[in-house]
Amino acid sequence: MLLFPQGDHIGEHVMENLIIEATRSTPLVHFDADRRILTMRGESYPENAARFYQPIYDWISRYFDVMADDTSSITTVNLEIVYFNSSSSKALMNLFDLFEDAGLDGKIIHVNWRYHEENDTAMECGEEFKEELTNVQFDLIEITED
Repeated sequence: MLLFPQGDHIGEHVMENLIIEATRSTPLVHFDADRRILTMRGESYPENAARFYQPIYDWISRYFDVMADDTSSITTVNLEIVYFNSSSSKALMNLFDLFEDAGLDGKIIHVNWRYHEENDTAMECGEEFKEELTNVQFDLIEITED
């Protein structure tokens, strides 16, 4: 379900936040335009990944259009995708392509790929995604159980 709460200001523009609640097969999506923090957390194996991710791509494209002249602010992307299927992997790569393009345009993008210490698959996928990106800061962050 998509929710668009109050609009936030980016410079002189108003941008609504994007919130998609998590389901059993889709991650929580919370993109706070004003704070420039994009968060996705949970599992991603929707029946139709393209349909699930399209509103996210659209929102991110609009976000970067709205802040077209802002090359000094950092956009932080926090991803903690515990499990994802192959169609979600492709969708995530498309997401990273949007960030890469924004980086080429001078935007500062910082991706935090968070994975649990026992989840070697998530770590390896993060490493592979990181190898594909040259204009985005991409950090692998291990989550340890205390």
